Amino acid sequence: MKTYLVGGAVRDELLGLPVKDRDWVVTGATPDEMLQQGFKQVGADFPVFLHPDTREEYALARTERKQGRGYHGFTVYSAPDVTLEEDLRRRDLTINAMAKTTEGELVDPFGGREDVQARSLRHVSEAFAEDPLRILRTARFAARLQPLGFTVAEPTMALMRQMVKNGEVEHLVPERVWQEIQRALHENEPGTFFEVLRDCGALATIVPELDRDDALSVALSALRCVHNSEAETSPRFAALMSSLTPDEARNRAAQLKAPNDCQDLARLTTSLLPQIRAMTSYRAESLLEVLDEADVWRRADRFAELLQTLNCALPDTEQKKLGWLESAQHAATGVQAKDLMAQGYRGKDLGRAIRNERLRRISEL
Repeated sequence: MKTYLVGGAVRDELLGLPVKDRDWVVTGATPDEMLQQGFKQVGADFPVFLHPDTREEYALARTERKQGRGYHGFTVYSAPDVTLEEDLRRRDLTINAMAKTTEGELVDPFGGREDVQARSLRHVSEAFAEDPLRILRTARFAARLQPLGFTVAEPTMALMRQMVKNGEVEHLVPERVWQEIQRALHENEPGTFFEVLRDCGALATIVPELDRDDALSVALSALRCVHNSEAETSPRFAALMSSLTPDEARNRAAQLKAPNDCQDLARLTTSLLPQIRAMTSYRAESLLEVLDEADVWRRADRFAELLQTLNCALPDTEQKKLGWLESAQHAATGVQAKDLMAQGYRGKDLGRAIRNERLRRISEL
């Protein structure tokens, strides 16, 4: 029975990056032997255990064999006779297929250290083609490591293109696609994720509305801008959708099964952008229409995220309009229904009185 540190911890250590998670592979052991040593089994599909003290994950060495299409359809074999090299061979990229012994010796059967030095994202073996999710994972690693100079190796890009051509990407379920997109939106250079998908042809399947040079360049410019403001997921996704029509954005967000807050902000951004672009001067009526549609009176936090997104989706020449909206919001938010009720307004008359008072305050700015 031997234990090895594997994957991202080894890679990040070689890169001089902080090691966040440490995963281990165990060879020559059975599940019963792990349980006898106090480990707690947590893996349902294959034997993964939590260390009794550190709570770090220890997985028994395993191999995988493809049985169907998509990222499902794998049969897993885990037994004491599976070697470390066999376990590492099933991994996606060479930089993730390295291990370290408990004595600190590097085990690198597939040239991962050389690819770290060359800043190259290269697949371990042709088994990469068995799992289309690896296309998205490779794009996400490119987004994470782009600031360090990493790019996708040409043989790997060629293999990804062939996988797309073979229709493998079409078998990915929306939940897994969204999971990778959400992670990618928060990587160091999120735009790279979508550029890699474009270059291998997968973007035409995953977000076909962005598979146009004009739409993608506008979307990535907005996304990179929002990323620099350390935004939450919903403004990032809304920025990505900002070059689409409202119908396109709404349909794509729904098909990706994005969370409701992401779908909501993407819909609001794409529907309000044309209205804001159409403003040629400070008009209280137009500003109030935008504020009403954004429901700023009840959703002030969402409106702040909307402004954050619009700030990156609008050109510099139109930024002053966001100032108009912010000023209008501050002026009109102070209208209190109770004050107008004290003046005798009720029912529909109260609603009209609130709107008129908001208009008056915005007009006086």
